[in-house]
Amino acid sequence: MAKATKKVPTKSKAIEHDLDADLKKVGNRIKQLRIKAGYASYEVFAFENNINRTQFGRYEKGEDLRISSLFKVLQALKVTPKEFFSDGF
Repeated sequence: MAKATKKVPTKSKAIEHDLDADLKKVGNRIKQLRIKAGYASYEVFAFENNINRTQFGRYEKGEDLRISSLFKVLQALKVTPKEFFSDGF
């Protein structure tokens, strides 16, 4: 009878991503597009687009956000996900 072998997990050869750095990139990109849209103040942008002001400030600082929140921000910025992630990602 053949002896069963147990597979030992190995490290993936996939590129490791620095989550904090990626979130900072997202935040910087949101801020860049907000300013490009003519909003000097994140508070005014958030208010006019029915986004919680405090939460939007956190997004721009690169704090974690839900994908649905990101899509709401992209809709307010009038950019597609493809356009958003094409520059610098």
